[in-house]
Amino acid sequence: MTEAAIAIANLCKTYKGGKRALDDVSFEVPRGTIFGLLGPNGAGKSTLINILAGLVNKTGGSAEIWGFDVDAHPRNAKASIGIVNQEILFDPFFTPIETLEIQAGLYGVPKRQRRSMELLRAVHLEDKANAYARTLSGGMKRRLMVAKAMVHSPPVLVLDEPTAGVDIELRQQLWAYVRQLNDQGVTVVLTTHYLEEAEQLCDRIAIINQGKLIANKPTRELVGMATEKLVEVTVDRDVAVTPQNACFQKIELKGMRTLAITYSKDKVNAGEVLGAVQADGYGIVDVSTREADLEDVFLNLTRAANA
Repeated sequence: MTEAAIAIANLCKTYKGGKRALDDVSFEVPRGTIFGLLGPNGAGKSTLINILAGLVNKTGGSAEIWGFDVDAHPRNAKASIGIVNQEILFDPFFTPIETLEIQAGLYGVPKRQRRSMELLRAVHLEDKANAYARTLSGGMKRRLMVAKAMVHSPPVLVLDEPTAGVDIELRQQLWAYVRQLNDQGVTVVLTTHYLEEAEQLCDRIAIINQGKLIANKPTRELVGMATEKLVEVTVDRDVAVTPQNACFQKIELKGMRTLAITYSKDKVNAGEVLGAVQADGYGIVDVSTREADLEDVFLNLTRAANA
C-alpha cells in the first residue's frame, strides 16, 4: 500500500469532441496534510475530483485513494474518500438528521456506529437537526454537506470550493472544523478561489492550468518563488513627473505624493529603491511594503503557462 493518501500518475481525460481536460497529470497527496489544488476556471480540477469520486471515467493513467485503485477497487476507494462538491446537493424535504442517517445507510454504516448528531454539533447545526433542509441558509447547507461527506469517517476529505458564497464568520467556523479534522488525522484536499485561504491552510499546493500540472510544492516554497515586491513611498512634496530608474520594474503615482514602486527583490533591495527616489531630490516621509503572496505566484505561473 502506498504511503500517499491520493496517488495520481499520468492521469488523462479527453471528452467526446476532443476536449482534453487532463493532460498527463501526476502528483501525490501526503497523508495527514491539508493539500491545495488550485487553478483557473476550466483548468481540470473538477474533472480530477470527479474521477476520484467515480463519476467520470479517465482516459489514461491511474488514480489511487488510500492505496486503492479507483478502477480495480472502486468500492474501497469510494469508502476512503468524502467529497463536498461545489453544488449544494441533497433532498430539501429531509431534515439534516435524516439526511445524515440516509447517507450513512447508503455507505452501510451500522446504526450503532453512526455519528449523525455528533457531526451536526461539529458543524454548528445541532439546533437545526429537525428543521427541513430547504429552510436552511446557504452557509448552513454547505456545512451540512461537509457533515454528509464525513458520515462514513473517510480518511480523505475533498472540499471543492467549500466557502463559495459563505460569509466570513461561517467560513472561519468551517475552517476551524477542517483544522480539527486534520488534527484527528484526516487528509484534506482543498480547491478554492480564495488564495489567501490556501496560503493560510495548506501544507502543500499543486496548480493545474489547461489540464497540465504546472507546480507542486510546499506552500512556503511556492510563495518564496515570487520575486516581485511592492513599496509605497510618500514623499515631502507633490510629484509632477514620476521618477525613473533602472531598478524600478514599474512605478505608479497614487495621489499627489505617494509612489507605488514594484521591483525585483532578486536584483535590488529596498534601500536601493529608496535611494533612487532620494536621488531625484525627494525627501521620504513614509514607507510601506507588501510582501509577495500566493496570488502573485499563481498569476505569474498561469500567465507563463498560457504564453
